Amino acid sequence: MEHGADLLTYKDKFEGELIDFSSNINPLGPPEGLDEVLINSFKFLVAYPDIQYRHLRESIAKYLGACKENILVGNGAVEIIDDFIMKSGSVTVMLPGFSEYEKRAIAHKKEVYRLYYNDDLTINMDEFNNLEEGTLLVLGNPNNPSGLRIPKNELVKIYKLVKKAKAYLLLDEAFFEFCPDDYNSVELFKEFDYESVGIIRAATKFFALPGIRLGYGCASKKKVIELQKSQLPWSVNALADAAGQHIFNDKKYIEDSKLYIEGERNFLLTELPKIKRIKVYPTKTNFILIKLLNCNEKYVFNFFLSRGILIRKCSSFKELEGDHIRVAIKSRENNMKLLYIFKELSKGEN
Repeated sequence: MEHGADLLTYKDKFEGELIDFSSNINPLGPPEGLDEVLINSFKFLVAYPDIQYRHLRESIAKYLGACKENILVGNGAVEIIDDFIMKSGSVTVMLPGFSEYEKRAIAHKKEVYRLYYNDDLTINMDEFNNLEEGTLLVLGNPNNPSGLRIPKNELVKIYKLVKKAKAYLLLDEAFFEFCPDDYNSVELFKEFDYESVGIIRAATKFFALPGIRLGYGCASKKKVIELQKSQLPWSVNALADAAGQHIFNDKKYIEDSKLYIEGERNFLLTELPKIKRIKVYPTKTNFILIKLLNCNEKYVFNFFLSRGILIRKCSSFKELEGDHIRVAIKSRENNMKLLYIFKELSKGEN
């Protein structure tokens, strides 16, 4: 399973409704009132969206606290990542990390350089001392699958090393809103006018809209103009355009979601380490990486599947092959079901 959320493949493996812990979507669902917005937007489907997405970019700019001229939009975060990769000289990735960074680089015939996290999946600063000139350094912040965020002081040091090497830093922050409010990279790099740095986020995870396919980014005005020249026209459809003009204004939804995820994250990070046969990694977002201590991921995947829960195998993440899984943070009811099955697993029951 290269990505999560592949319920269709496994629908016949369990009699009943599968609970999808492989997909890291806000358990509270989309913001209230969005369904009405989308229904009312149906009339816009008879015309092309604004090719410059002016109202959408204004909405995103207001939400991020940036200028409209700094905003990029795309058909999901991966499309914008792909746009950056197309314009790069080479691509540098850190492992383990989201597989699409390297896959898109290979698709565009870019040379790929691989750096590595520490054994505890924290940043190894020594890895950034010899960056190639012109390379695009892509970092998950928080990283997927570890769930760890780059500490602010380390991020600033990495940025300075990137600039010194005449490289470019691209931060994939698709899970940003789930994280504690310790710092905001959009604010952090504003004083540098986003020179040599791009920040990508998405409506997919936090706003529970994977089907809308709306990604957005923040970069220097010069970089935005450069990327727009090669972007596909009308890559964001009219419904995603309308959704993006609505969701960022719902401050109560945003705050309620942050508090809910924080509470459930703390709950699972307290309860999961009590269970034998697993090692639980710390996380700052809405999913948890787990190392299996005396069984393999295939066995554990099928163990959960037979009990109605779909988890994420991590073999698609290089450096985690065979003995790691990832689970999302869901509602309390579903999180309790997850814990119960883990306890079954720890007793060696089949």
